[in-house]
Amino acid sequence: MRLGRIGFWYRLAVVLLKPPLLLLTRRRWSGFDNVPGRGGVIVAANHISHVDPLVLADAIMFSTKRLPRYLAKASLFKGNGLVGRTMRGARQIPVHRNTADASLALRDAVEALHRGELIAIYPEGTVSRDPGKWPMVARTGVARLALLSGAPVVPVAQWGAQQILDSYRTPGLHLLPRHTIEVVAGPPVDLSPWQGKELTSEVLHEATDAIMRAIRGMLEELREETAPAVVHDPEAERRSA
Repeated sequence: MRLGRIGFWYRLAVVLLKPPLLLLTRRRWSGFDNVPGRGGVIVAANHISHVDPLVLADAIMFSTKRLPRYLAKASLFKGNGLVGRTMRGARQIPVHRNTADASLALRDAVEALHRGELIAIYPEGTVSRDPGKWPMVARTGVARLALLSGAPVVPVAQWGAQQILDSYRTPGLHLLPRHTIEVVAGPPVDLSPWQGKELTSEVLHEATDAIMRAIRGMLEELREETAPAVVHDPEAERRSA
């Protein structure tokens, strides 16, 4: 992938962000041969910091020579301001959250996968609020997107970006000492038990759980620790508060 072929907005991001990432982090990436070199694919990762989208994009781009597209709410794509122009220019993927049909909410993402795009997604939907930064209960959008499109889901575990920015504990950037960032991609998750079935709540939750088990297992190996037996559920926590 030549820098001149990735578009203005991605090229600008690389020019501005790549040097500090190289300077401030030690990168340990592995397993990206599991990401197909072409065709639609979903990369599903745990979310530990507001910094890790940069880390994940860096790992994907320079390990696979493919450009990741992120999902974002459709309202961010509107208007001629910097945010809207950037989202459109970088060809990120709008999610139409106010659509009555959940499948239609992901129509642009499904079309992007059918075009052969690589979509990066955080199944949890937000940075983990688990006390140990383990993956939380995930939303079912990742399973819906995979089963609607037929695209493979490559699980990714990442660790280290929370040392640079951990918004929920120690606010502010912590750039030094130099941090080790680990990103590992695993083989595609076997979703064949749910393919071709009606997308009921049960089917979507089971497929989502399979994806999250893969991510959680890889993260356990990466951290050399065992994840809690009970998965953190922020929605249940809020309801009981």
